[in-house]
Amino acid sequence: MRMPLVIAVAQPVCAPYDVAANADAHAATIRAAGARVIVFPELSVTGYHLDAPVITAEDPRLAPIVSACAETGSLALVGAPVADEEGSPHISMLAVDGGGALVAYHKLWLGTTEAQRFAPGAKPAVLEVDGWRLGLAICKDMGVPQHASDTAALGIDVYVGGTLKHADETTLQDERARRVAIEHGVRVAVASFAGSTGEGYTSAAGRSGIWSADGSVITQTGPEPGALTRTTLR
Repeated sequence: MRMPLVIAVAQPVCAPYDVAANADAHAATIRAAGARVIVFPELSVTGYHLDAPVITAEDPRLAPIVSACAETGSLALVGAPVADEEGSPHISMLAVDGGGALVAYHKLWLGTTEAQRFAPGAKPAVLEVDGWRLGLAICKDMGVPQHASDTAALGIDVYVGGTLKHADETTLQDERARRVAIEHGVRVAVASFAGSTGEGYTSAAGRSGIWSADGSVITQTGPEPGALTRTTLR
């Protein structure tokens, strides 16, 4: 029998370009969350700076996140710019646990400016945690119905996304989460950047949340940096 899954969505304070400082903030969030899975926003370890240097899953600056996951038994889904084996840069999601980090997913649907530097990923991705299948998404992916359809076709229980939206786009963020939940009959968890970051995002939306399969909100944060919320999925 599958065990309940405690999942959290977080919007930590982010220092521009500072992977080490942001890793410390992620680690503190992981310890505070008390969750098996903690989802972080798009490019959470650098901020949304499209010129930030790429990192690797083995970057020693991620060590505080690994240590926090080891202490808590957590899996953290972290946003970072990462190069693939051919050297192409991607907007990616790292899966970090007590044993280290690995690249779990490359963003498929890029914004126009993003595409000037980054390459799109090749395929949707699913991560299995304790018998729960998590479909992975990053920002614009969530607004493309084909992404949710292709990901759901792999068999998922939860559609999990890290995103960044302007403060006046909170309604859009909520609508996307509800649409995916209702159309595919899955829970949805979205970690949304809060505060200010690069590329003109002086006031990001925050309001990270978790939605039930009928599209109703289970739990949601406010817009403030540093907020997190969690729930138990059964």
